[in-house]
Amino acid sequence: MCVMLVGGLDRLKRDYVNAATRCGVRLKVFTGKESCLMDKMGQVDRAIVFTSMVSHSARDEVSRRGKSMGIPVTFLHTNGVSGLYRCLKDIS
Repeated sequence: MCVMLVGGLDRLKRDYVNAATRCGVRLKVFTGKESCLMDKMGQVDRAIVFTSMVSHSARDEVSRRGKSMGIPVTFLHTNGVSGLYRCLKDIS
């Protein structure tokens, strides 16, 4: 399973990927400094958005693109590694 994470802290990027690996998930992390986010996402099975760490327009863009491509989008109000880990355990 491949999951796209939008938002989060740059300094925790490695921890996000490690948490996903423990769940058997391949994670693509976009912390918000990337341009043309949706062009870089590629093929993913699910998207997770840290709502406290992204702009409203980025959140809306991910939501619209997910809906048009049939990709489930999960919104988390946290940006912590443990919150991501729990979410990944629930979906994998």
